[in-house]
Amino acid sequence: MIVTVVSMPEGGVTRTDVAEARERLATSGFLIVDVELSEEPPTGAPPVSHQLGLETEHLTWLGRAGEPARAEFLGDQAAFVVPVVKGNEVAHVHTLVTERYLLTVHRGQAGLRESLIAQLRSERPPDTVAVLFLLLQEALATYRRSAVQDLLLVEELEDEMFEGRHPAQIYRLSQLRRHSALLHHTLLPYLQVVDEMFTRRMMMNSGLPEERQRLAREFQHTARLVHTDIESLQDASRRAFASYSTLVSGEQNAVINRLAIVSVIFLPLSFLTGFFGMNFTYLTDELESRAVFWLLAIGLQVVVVFVALYVLHRTRIWRRLRDEEGIDDR
Repeated sequence: MIVTVVSMPEGGVTRTDVAEARERLATSGFLIVDVELSEEPPTGAPPVSHQLGLETEHLTWLGRAGEPARAEFLGDQAAFVVPVVKGNEVAHVHTLVTERYLLTVHRGQAGLRESLIAQLRSERPPDTVAVLFLLLQEALATYRRSAVQDLLLVEELEDEMFEGRHPAQIYRLSQLRRHSALLHHTLLPYLQVVDEMFTRRMMMNSGLPEERQRLAREFQHTARLVHTDIESLQDASRRAFASYSTLVSGEQNAVINRLAIVSVIFLPLSFLTGFFGMNFTYLTDELESRAVFWLLAIGLQVVVVFVALYVLHRTRIWRRLRDEEGIDDR
């Protein structure tokens, strides 16, 4: 367990142990404590809340893996399970805020410690609630950056498809589509519970300070924008799949058209060769001269070929095929 303590408002950062963090949580004011747990929790270890001296049955979930989205008031405390995008995965930061301190607990390098400390030094928030909204906004920013980056990749892949198609494009599109589903699946439940909590809090507490109401409204506005970005990513990935399917279908139709043309030319020829290859008495007894052979066997085939080519030319099928090939080459 790695514990980082940030003393506000001066912004001093210190690494400490659990015992000192527990003492400072009990005595100090305006404190930010970040707890980084190992990826694999030790067997039989007490809950993080007990180790930090937060003796309450409502906080036994703090730091526990697999916790669902959470946003709730616990008397004079507020607790959150905040999803954060880290690469191609989504981690969760467990957050507890009071009037004196803000506590974040996460597993591995999934927290927002560095970015949050940088914002604290530039923003200089007046209290822990303002720090909480900085944390919530930064978590949303990780979703927005991931969604915008994936959206640009989808557009690049879609442009590449019109130049040439290969299976790697479909595989990459599938990855981006699964990632967009992961973003939507993890963000939507979190936004629902947070929005419900903020709305209920502002409606039931008429004495809520105007500054905190403003922070809540800004968060809700940003959340809607981020959710829209993720939906745009999902729509773009679906459109790219549809474009790929359309292009492949067009190529298949062109191949079928060429096969149809070949069939138009060779089907009569096949009929003639099959007809003259039959062992009828008239064919074997009467059509014996070389002139008759050249006239019927070869002449008829040449006539059929020229008739077929003339029909294709008059119906402009060749021109359409040439235009389709030109579009494919571009």
